[in-house]
Amino acid sequence: METETKPKITKEMTIAEVVMRWPQTAATFMEWGLHCYGCAVARYENIEDGAIAHGISPEALVKALNEVVEQD
Repeated sequence: METETKPKITKEMTIAEVVMRWPQTAATFMEWGLHCYGCAVARYENIEDGAIAHGISPEALVKALNEVVEQD
């Protein structure tokens, strides 16, 4: 029997891509100060660039996002 692996969020993914695929991550972006997840820039800006622009560790943010996704 094969074990299904859940998709993993990476810092290279765009913010919009993550929120569209996993809507429950929107709250995490808000908590971390990335309130722009719904703006036009979010379509093109990846998590790493957005985190750095807001003075946030990309690795810590990605970890938090993956924890939210893994809860479902």
